[in-house]
Amino acid sequence: MMPDTNLEQVWVYLSASPLFGLTMTLIAYGIAYRVYVWSKANPLLNPVVTAVILLIALLVLTDTPYQDYFEGGQFVHFLLGPATVALAIPLYRQLGKLKMLWLPVLVALLVGVTVGGVSAVGIAWLLGADTPILLSLAPKSVTAPVAMGIAERIGGIPSLTAVLVVMTGVIGAVLGTKLFDVLRIRDCSARGIAMGVAAHGIGTARAFQVSTEMGAFAGLAMALSALLASVILPWLLGWMR
Repeated sequence: MMPDTNLEQVWVYLSASPLFGLTMTLIAYGIAYRVYVWSKANPLLNPVVTAVILLIALLVLTDTPYQDYFEGGQFVHFLLGPATVALAIPLYRQLGKLKMLWLPVLVALLVGVTVGGVSAVGIAWLLGADTPILLSLAPKSVTAPVAMGIAERIGGIPSLTAVLVVMTGVIGAVLGTKLFDVLRIRDCSARGIAMGVAAHGIGTARAFQVSTEMGAFAGLAMALSALLASVILPWLLGWMR
């Protein structure tokens, strides 16, 4: 076992270095993934959610500003781009099925983006939410960078939208597969499209844990729904005002 003095030296070195954010992110995800495997893939212990909770607890307990953490954590953020592009590989392997299903997929994306935005705004409106909150809610199912851009364009609050996007993804990843089982939706392509439209990247990560085919269609739905939402939601909300 490493002596306490050495551990203290490692902590002092890491806490003063950009490596702190990167190291803590990798350790948190490693612990979270082991817990997920130990629980026999219980969706309530989604490793992304558990890792986020661990990192928040660490930053609070060590009184570490988020900006200091992000100096190292931004390397993981940078890798999101190549990881998103890499989603094309499993999707290419489903190209034959995609050619047969392109029309149902397109209709599902249009309906999913429209219903997702309108239902969130409608429910919040019935509960008495203010206009900035309604406009921040509309793109909650879209991947975060695009959702924040849409919120800014339509008059919402981008920072609030970012929080709502993460919450939507976490809820979708935790409850999505259980809901599919209850509704007896067995087809992996249908499950993937629904997960990608409703729960963006976090849901896509969960879909890949279930099957490669489900993950491939979830990645496709995440990307195309972001494109469609950037066109449909501003027009639709402008028409509703």
